[in-house]
Amino acid sequence: MKRTSTLRSSNLQSSKLTRRLFMVAFSVFATSVTLHGCAGSQPTASSETEAASETIRVGVSPVPHAEILEFVKDNLAADAGLAIEIVEFSDYVQPNLALNDGQIDANYFQHVPYMEDFGQERGIDMVAVVPVHIEPLGLYSRRIQSLDQVSDGATIAIPNDATNLGRALNLIADQGLITLRSGAGISATVQDIEDNPKDLNFVELEAAQLPRSLDDADLAIINGNYAIQIGLTPSQDALALETADDNPYANVLSVLRGQEDNPNVRTLAELLDSPEVEEFIERTYDGSVIPAS
Repeated sequence: MKRTSTLRSSNLQSSKLTRRLFMVAFSVFATSVTLHGCAGSQPTASSETEAASETIRVGVSPVPHAEILEFVKDNLAADAGLAIEIVEFSDYVQPNLALNDGQIDANYFQHVPYMEDFGQERGIDMVAVVPVHIEPLGLYSRRIQSLDQVSDGATIAIPNDATNLGRALNLIADQGLITLRSGAGISATVQDIEDNPKDLNFVELEAAQLPRSLDDADLAIINGNYAIQIGLTPSQDALALETADDNPYANVLSVLRGQEDNPNVRTLAELLDSPEVEEFIERTYDGSVIPAS
């Protein structure tokens, strides 16, 4: 009798254990099915990657580049299926370094001569995708109202980067204040000045510092974007202003070589080259910024 009772007890425990195992297995199966069913309504890894690929991070100078890109972002990008993240920089060095480091996907702040010179100096292989606008370089002063008033020995602050330096000297030469050596071109330096009848003094500064130099120098050559930032209107306030005719200094959308055919880059390039952007530039800047197209 004891043996029979023991067998019955063992069979009962086995039956209970079997039922528990079945219930656990069923619960796991049901949970798996539920989770699988829910997964169908959640974004997959591939869909998240696809969504992320529609966003482009662009490094810009605040004026006018950020303003132009904000117009594109607010008015044109959504219809083109593009999300734009705007990253502002206050100088002409960091946007290219950030591009090289992969912190941004493209930048929009520089012209081709500067881009090529910077790339050669820093070992960064960049290409221009599309020209957008021209910021005429201007000659400004808070001390005189016309170039006829430039005195002997006057001090002129000019950009110290290679391309804008040559550009500034050519603008000054075009006003008859100096004569440059034949063939100096856009690579001109102060060593290329052959004739300086007023014995002008040239102080080379980083472009971002030039607006401040107006308080100390007699005149200053200032890049258009920095002039606008301090409230100057180049088309009205400059004593001399570059012409847009055959101007090689159009500001461009730039990327690392090999990325120029990236779909997001191509889409942004098309938007920046659109009639809507051209009209926005003309309406907003009244000749102080000129569409490149």
